Amino acid sequence: MGKSSLVEEFIRRSEAPGVFFTAAGGSAEDELAELLDAVSTSTLPERDLFAEEAPQQWNAAFRLLAEILPDDRPSVVVIDEVPYLMDRVDAFEGLLQRAWDRLLSRKSVLFLLIGSDLSMMEALNDYDRPFHQRGREMVLGPLNPADLAEMLDLEPAEAFDAALVTGGLPLICREWPQSGSMWDFLGTSLSNPISALLVSAERSLAAEFPPQAMGLEVLKAIGTGERTFTNIARAAGGIAHTTLTRATELLTTKRVVAAELPLSTRPSKERRYRVADPYLRFWLAFLDPHMAEIERMRGDLTLARIREQWTAWRGRAIEPLVRDSLARLLPDQGLSAAPAIGAYWTRSNDVEIDLVGADRAPVAKQLLFLGSIKWLEQAPFDSHDLAALHKHRAALTDEPVPLAVASRSGVQCSGLQAVYGPGELLSAWQMA
Repeated sequence: MGKSSLVEEFIRRSEAPGVFFTAAGGSAEDELAELLDAVSTSTLPERDLFAEEAPQQWNAAFRLLAEILPDDRPSVVVIDEVPYLMDRVDAFEGLLQRAWDRLLSRKSVLFLLIGSDLSMMEALNDYDRPFHQRGREMVLGPLNPADLAEMLDLEPAEAFDAALVTGGLPLICREWPQSGSMWDFLGTSLSNPISALLVSAERSLAAEFPPQAMGLEVLKAIGTGERTFTNIARAAGGIAHTTLTRATELLTTKRVVAAELPLSTRPSKERRYRVADPYLRFWLAFLDPHMAEIERMRGDLTLARIREQWTAWRGRAIEPLVRDSLARLLPDQGLSAAPAIGAYWTRSNDVEIDLVGADRAPVAKQLLFLGSIKWLEQAPFDSHDLAALHKHRAALTDEPVPLAVASRSGVQCSGLQAVYGPGELLSAWQMA
């Protein structure tokens, strides 16, 4: 279930009278008409009064809504897709603030504002906005790897694979066969052109990005593997520097893309970009470019292509998830808690370190640990990998910084201060 479904279920179980209104991105007048329809079909006891008066302005609608809320018991009012209203209704936040302060807050009402655009929803509560400090924020994230392991009856390594493919999105996860392998799931999903795996990203992107911002073109360039500003510009059709800057700012503000700098004790301008959501990253890399063949029922070709490229793609895609796991797990195995966990690289990539723990980012005062991620089947971290890690550590620091490894297939060498496999990393999410 998503946010809206969870709220619907909460209202059903609470048995409280309420109204659930969902904005659709229309004009202010159209949205007001939809609110009228939502109230008329709600469970509020005085809903007929709202229909009789048919308010023509949003401030009048809020005032009348407050009047028809019951005085003798709690009620629930839900406004879904609030960012649409913030965009389309003049002074919506001010109207909302005034209605809350003067009318709605005096009733025993749970007033829920829902939106998928995290940056806009957070802005609603900013200190310089009318609704500041009037609401409590609650971010509903996707299912984490431990949730997937429990829900789908998967081993730890398989749960991380599932997280990379589904992003933990419940609508997609519900199509995963119980105890089934990732390849079983992909085979079934790719044979159905309207499966949640295929259509969820399309729906999200269609709603998020205005075409004039070129955000979608830039996102696709990043999703196909381009990470530097210059390469993204080339892959997106050679767009101008200013246009690309606007597009990347839009994507990072919406938190669809993460812009990262090397983490070390020295400043760097070698910024790299990646798609933040694992599912969207998978979809852009493997599904979107080949949607035509999937729609003509040749998902088998797409599946074969994923099989060929999966190991290499997963090796890089797993890195942010491993870092998030360690951030939740530490302190552990002699490693101290690290306020910042990132990676280090140079422009030429002659030095790359997958794990860098430090006291702050992106320019640290102290490095707390360094490490490697090796996420291959039947290929444990060995002495050759350790020698490479020592070499890269020497290029970054002269200090004997502790070394850690995250390996899917274990370790076959000594000299490491901490070792993490899928089970240990999964435990970080179980603790949460």
